[in-house]
Order: sequence, then structure tokens, then C-alpha cells
Amino acid sequence: MNRLNPIAAALVAVFAAPLSSHAQQTPSPKTDASPAVLQEVVVEGSRGDFNANATSLSKLPADLHDVPQSVVVVNKALMQSQGANSLADALRNVAGITLGGAEGGQIGNNINLNGFSARTDIYLDGFRDRGQYYRDTFAIDEVEVLMGPSSMLFGRGSTGGVINQVTKKANLHASTEVSASATTNGLVRTTADYNRPLSDTSALRLSAMAQSGKATTRDQTDVQDFGLAGSYVFGIGTPTEITLSALIQHNHDMPDYGLPPLNGHPAPVGRDTAYGLNSDHTNQDVAALNTTIKHKITPDVVLRNQTQFNYVRTSAVETAPQGIGTVANGVFTPLTNASSNLPLSSLFVRGQSHDRDIRDYSIFNQTELSAKLATGSIKHELLLGLELGHDGYDNQGYYRNGSCNGVALNPTSTVAGYADCVPLVNPSYSAAGSNVASQAGNRAGGSANTIATYVNDTMTLTPEFKLVGGLRFDRYIASITNSLNSTNAPAAAKNTALPSAQQTINFTSVRLGSIWQPSAEQSYYLSYGTSFNPSLEQLTGTTGQQNLDPEKNRSYELGGKWDVFNDKLSLNAAIFQIKKENARSQVSTGVYVLDGTVRVNGARAGAVGHITKDWQVALGYTYLDAKVIQSSGLDGTLGKIPVNTPKNTLTSWSTYKVAPHWEVGGGASYMSARYANPTNTVQAGGYTRWDATVAYTQPKYDIRLNLFNLANKMYYDALIQSDGGRSVPGNGRTAMLSVNYRM
Repeated sequence: MNRLNPIAAALVAVFAAPLSSHAQQTPSPKTDASPAVLQEVVVEGSRGDFNANATSLSKLPADLHDVPQSVVVVNKALMQSQGANSLADALRNVAGITLGGAEGGQIGNNINLNGFSARTDIYLDGFRDRGQYYRDTFAIDEVEVLMGPSSMLFGRGSTGGVINQVTKKANLHASTEVSASATTNGLVRTTADYNRPLSDTSALRLSAMAQSGKATTRDQTDVQDFGLAGSYVFGIGTPTEITLSALIQHNHDMPDYGLPPLNGHPAPVGRDTAYGLNSDHTNQDVAALNTTIKHKITPDVVLRNQTQFNYVRTSAVETAPQGIGTVANGVFTPLTNASSNLPLSSLFVRGQSHDRDIRDYSIFNQTELSAKLATGSIKHELLLGLELGHDGYDNQGYYRNGSCNGVALNPTSTVAGYADCVPLVNPSYSAAGSNVASQAGNRAGGSANTIATYVNDTMTLTPEFKLVGGLRFDRYIASITNSLNSTNAPAAAKNTALPSAQQTINFTSVRLGSIWQPSAEQSYYLSYGTSFNPSLEQLTGTTGQQNLDPEKNRSYELGGKWDVFNDKLSLNAAIFQIKKENARSQVSTGVYVLDGTVRVNGARAGAVGHITKDWQVALGYTYLDAKVIQSSGLDGTLGKIPVNTPKNTLTSWSTYKVAPHWEVGGGASYMSARYANPTNTVQAGGYTRWDATVAYTQPKYDIRLNLFNLANKMYYDALIQSDGGRSVPGNGRTAMLSVNYRM
């Protein structure tokens, strides 16, 4: 755990040491400074407010009242109050989101939003951030979640919505923050954020992070991570502003594949039980580079060009619990339907290797022209855009064919990768299968090119009534290959991977909305949106899917947004329906048809902001009635609830200043029962988790104590649908002490 401490100390020293000299050398902002300086003073004054009430996405109006969709913004103040250091932690504030774990070829943040997978719907500063990695918040100012299909704005995907990470940008307000924290699990973390004006029109900002130790109360969750992010902005306050930014991150983590199913539920073993090896690891190197040029042709006409390059390299050696069975004379026999009345002490878990070397990259360019104009009495806010992009994917798989008590676990000529067997209770994971040789398996490759044009118009017909309409045309061209596939693999392997496939998709997405604003504090809307999912969207595919048309999604939403208590508290509520039509269904081996329909009827409500000067809240509730209402397939999903989709989720957080420098707070997270597999035969129960905080605040520093899972509730945080449905237990009772110092 101490191996990264010198790095952490060095990072703090690098960013903190120059501050004493800069504090003397950098002049205070002048009273006649540019508007940008005045804006920064406002931001500093609201440092602890949870209510963002705006979005940074250039495709949307900054004012959320003018967006005919539900939008949830989790800002820096809320994340700091809760001790949220990862994207997954930040998204716990968004009702309707559930977490998935590492699965198959997927690593990193796997998220379900409104009942649909959002793994490829995570964005960084408005660009798709499709790489498979664990995202930290050290370089993030806020997280924006746009609900519902949004292909008109973002292209393919976004069935349940879009998650956008907003990175920290340099500005003209000199500031430095250094923080350090430690948990009762043994996780030590430090961050630094340094912003310095270089002139009246330029600034530099650097952020850094290092952490080491045990991430949760579960076994095998050690992490050793560090990251560095920076941005340089010049032309601030001038007609042409240019932003250069970069993010570099390294993760050395241990994967957590959770518990296998038994008798329709997660195996009833201790929370800290894990079935991997001590040598398991996931190493990741992340690089994201961004250039943005914003030019004001006139005060009402702005041209914006943005280019972003993302690269993620992952080297993973992972062992997952593939199933439960019995062992007789060294022979492992899997349980039928994962059901057994035998004592737990007589059952074993078969481990399966999930080793791979992944390279994931993308480069995209967007050019947008926004203009405000009028045709007669009608005012228009036009957005015209052109997007060009390329995605690349290379995944070299490896497998470890091991044995159970000296008896081979894998049939001859297969690459199943069954590595070992360990007792279900008190597994000796540290040694089992550790000497099994790794062999090269399938190498999957893929690439895709995107060309898209779009137009959106927000029309103000009267001061109270607005109409929103948009169209986007996408041309998506993808190809994939697999070195081990259905044509060259032995029959015993039952391989369904395609040798190669190509696909070209042309699709037009629609966005429509009407907004009624009887006053500045009220906004009511009705909206309609569509999106699409090509079969090669994730640059992978199996036999029978390569020639299918895209799945099509559409949503209807009716909602309202209100500001009360002198605009200090923002309320929102909506009812909606999201429907995935012509969903892919398997009717026989290698044969798929587009006859499935998944429907989600839902409602959501939220509140964020101040009830009084000293009391503020962030609340959210989502109800999801999700069901597969049409399918002729053999997968047994007709009439079932989609994986990892609870009917009810509630998030709450509240803080109160009990004295001039003292703050207390806390909240509950509730989630009803959900299923870990598509056939609904494995269920993870519902739960309520309570967290709390107490903080001592000063203008120069904060000292905060966060308490997680106060009742030490045993619950399941992430679900993994493969291998019958695995469930990852959540963190047990934990405390974290943090110090944040501002210069």
C-alpha cells in the first residue's frame, strides 16, 4: 500500500510548492477586469452549492428550462460532500442508474440507464468516451446525465440516455486546492488542482491524483492508480478562444467478478468472499487529447470546432467464478440450473480465466455553427453540425486451461479457459490455478467510420411558448474480424464468432419538443426522440447478426421544471415511455430476427438546491415498469424484466450548517429487487444504504468525515448477467477522513 506514497507526495509537492511565490507574484484581479473574471467570482461564491441548473453541452441550451428532456447534473460540490471519487460513485446520485461489473470482453464502467445498457453512451466533453476503463473524478467538474434516446444529438446508441463528463478547464481566477484522504479499508488518496492566469486572456490548469490501497471491504480490491490532467486556454474574453486539454491516467486494479448464483440468488457466503487469484490484475493506460476552437463571428453567431483523440490500453489477467458444482474423484460436475440442497461446504466454484490485451481508440471531429436570428416575430436558435469520426478496437484474448484436483477441466481442443476449482466457502483463491500457463486465444478486431450532419432549431413563438425540432443523418460503416471463429474452431468449441463482417448503416434521427414557460420559474414540456443501435455498434458480433438492420428506439416524455424559494431550489418531474423496437431475438443457432420489443414506462422526480440558507438537498426518484413485450426467440425472455432494472430507485443527500463552520449531513439510497440474468431466474434483493458526513469548514480548508453504509447492510452493488448472473457485494461499513486545503 505504501508503494505509491512517494508518488503521491511528489505530485502534491509539484503542484503546491510554487504557490507561495505565485501568491506574491500574481496580482489580484483588477476591478475593471473582463466579464470572465467577474463570472469566476460568482463561481467561487457558490462553491458549496449542489444546484448547477445549467449544462455545458454545446448541443443544448445552457439553461435547463429550455431543454425538453430530464437532465441531472452532479457537480463538484455534491461529489465532494459525499466523498465520491469515481464516476460510479457520482452516478449514485442519479435515480434510474444501476451498475454492471466486468463482463466478457467488457472492463471498466458498465452502466444501465433507464433499463438499457449505456456502456457506449459515456461521453467526455461532448465526445463519445467508448474506451473500457475505470473513470476517476479528479479531473472532472461535473457529470451531466441526459435522459432518453438522443441520437439526433449524439449519433448511434443512447437508448436510455447519455452520460457526459465535464473536465476542469483553465480560467482567469487563480486558485489551488490540495486534498488528502484515508479510509478505514486502508485506501490513501491525494489530489491537487492548480489554476493560474498567465495573462489577461490566457490561463493554465493542472490536476493530479494518486491513490493506493484497498478500495472496498471485499477481498481482492487493491488499487494503485495515478493520473494527470491539464488544460491551456488562450483568447479568453476575445472573439477567438482556443482550449487545449489532456488527460493521462494509469490504473493497476484488481477485478471483482462477484458471487455466482445458487438457488435463484447470489451464493449465500460472506461479503468479503472472492474467487479470483492474488495475481489477478487489470492494468490500464488512458490518454485523452482535446482541442477546441471557438470563434464568435458576431455576438449571435458562433463557430466551434472540436477534435478529440482517446486511447485506452488494457492488460488484464482475471479469474471469474463461472459456476457452482460438486467434485467427486477430482471431476467437477456443474449443478443443473445452479440449484442444490447440498450443504454449502460440499460445493465448489469453477474459475474461468478472462485474460486479454485490449487497445481501444477513437478520433472524432465536430464542427458546429450556432446562430440566433429572427424571422418576423419568431426567434430562432439554430445549431448546424458536421461530425467525422473513426473508432478502432483490438482484443487479443488468452486462456488458461487448468484442472481440478489433477483432473482436466476443459474438453480437448477447446479454449474455454476453466482454470481451477475452489471451495464455495472460504476459498483458497491465493494459490489455486496460479501455475496454469496462459495461451493465446481469439483475436478480435474492429473499426468503424462515422459521418454525420445535423440541424436543430429552438423557436421562440411567444415569450411563453417554444418549439424544438432536430434531424440528424448518420452513415455508420463498421467491420470486424475474429481469428478463432465459427468456421475454423473445432466443433467441441461451439464457437459462434464471425470470421469477418462488414456493415453500412444509414439512419435519420429525430428530436421534437414543445415548451411552455408561463413564468421564469416554470417550464412544462412534451418531447419525442429516437435513436438506433447497429448490430456491430460495439465492434463485436456473432453469427446471424451481421446483416441485421439497426435496433430502433423511441421515447415520449411529459414533464415540468420549477424554481422555488427565490430560485434557490429546483424541482423536476416527468413521466415517460422508452421503447426498443425490432430488437434482436435468436430463433435458432446462428439465426436472429428483428421482432423483439422492450418497453419501459416510467416516472421520475427530483429536487436539488437550498430549502433554507443553511439546509440544502439533492433528491431523486425513478419508477421503471420495464418488460420484454414481444419476442419469438429461444432465449426465454418474453414477458421478463430486463437485466439490472429495479422498479424503484431513490437517492437522497442533505446537508445542514449547524454552526458557522460546522456542517452535518447524510442520506439514503434505496433500490428495489432486480434480476441478474435475462430469464429472471437469479434475483438480487432490494436494499437501503445509509451514508453520513460531518465537516469543519474554513475559507482556506475543510476537514470532512464521511461514513459509508452506516448499518453495514449486505447488498449487491453491481450485477453481471453472464454465466447465469453474478452479483458483486457492495462496500461494508467504512469511514473516510479527508482534508482539502485551498491557496
